[in-house]
Amino acid sequence: MSGPPTPEARRAAYESAQGHPSVWDDLVGQDPVVATLRHAVADPAAMTHAWLLTGPPGSGRSNAARAFAAALQCPQGGCGVCRECRTALDGTHADVDIVATEGLSIKVEQARDLVQLAALRPSVGRYRVVLIEDADRLTERAADALLKAIEEPAARTVWMLCAPSVEDVVLTIRSRARQVRLRTPPVAAVAALLERRDGVDPAMARYAARAAQSHIGLARRLARDEQARIRRHDVIGLTTRIRGVGDAVDAAADLDAIATEESKAASAERDAAERARLLEVLGADPGARTQPPHVRAQVSALEREQKARATRFRRDMLDRSLVDLFSVYRDALMLVLGTGSALVNEDARRVVEEVARAIGAERLLLAMEAIGTARERIGANVSPQLALEAMALDLRLPA
Repeated sequence: MSGPPTPEARRAAYESAQGHPSVWDDLVGQDPVVATLRHAVADPAAMTHAWLLTGPPGSGRSNAARAFAAALQCPQGGCGVCRECRTALDGTHADVDIVATEGLSIKVEQARDLVQLAALRPSVGRYRVVLIEDADRLTERAADALLKAIEEPAARTVWMLCAPSVEDVVLTIRSRARQVRLRTPPVAAVAALLERRDGVDPAMARYAARAAQSHIGLARRLARDEQARIRRHDVIGLTTRIRGVGDAVDAAADLDAIATEESKAASAERDAAERARLLEVLGADPGARTQPPHVRAQVSALEREQKARATRFRRDMLDRSLVDLFSVYRDALMLVLGTGSALVNEDARRVVEEVARAIGAERLLLAMEAIGTARERIGANVSPQLALEAMALDLRLPA
């Protein structure tokens, strides 16, 4: 008796059944968006010079922008297999420039470089595409530097901006772009994508999609990374441990430690590889105790970039932990109110039920509000430790 099909076999079966893939395949649950972008690719009259794609985290707005860029360059409008599609999707197409900042903001110097880039004619493709994946991270000066180029772009230049919401983008920029909003995809659609694209086991795909609350990137990570699942389990478990002031302080420290550990795990190998690559390019000896001044200067610049990237990633991981924490109180409220809604944390129902028994609907709402306030404070650069401690004090269960 043969075992279950391998991930590779599942992918092959899907492609055999569906025929050739297209650039739009990974945009699950976004049919209206795909229809709008396809129409713009096919009909020049529907095309415009600037687009603003918004949607909640994990909805696939960056994937949508890359697919749109690929379809604009593709002779067949987005076949997904030609060189134009493949290079545009992976960010190596000569006429598709992708800005995916790993720091806390996009500064004016980067914006000025983009303006010069956008003024160039396309070299091999139909359009010159400038894609900013984090337009909400543009500083005010950076946005001002882009304004004229977006308002009066060069011929055959297309700007694509991505952000969580319209309100996250400076008014002068968003008023000059056509807005396309993505929605949170259904859990079933995300699970199906994990099965089809990544060969994930169906049960694991359903768990990951539900636990990630349809965040596609996080669902993929949960499905493939056991340590990520363990860290999420640890966050969920904090909710029943916070009984007194000492517990609250400890829980805040644990949340910070989980985010720091996640950040280190994600960046350590990459940082070392980047440093080795830089030394190789500069012709420096990686084993030398001291380096020449020009090498030290470039290594220091790289370390500053890596530190900024780590700070942003740590904050992103903290925010994700708070979203997971929020989901427990949301689930508990659903149980208290008897709505019959599906639980995000069905796999941790015992924890949810314990929280639901311990506090009523009013306290659950206050707990959810406290978590929202902590997210806002951390986003506004308040010390994460202070924000987390203040939040945890409001999450205490009866002793």
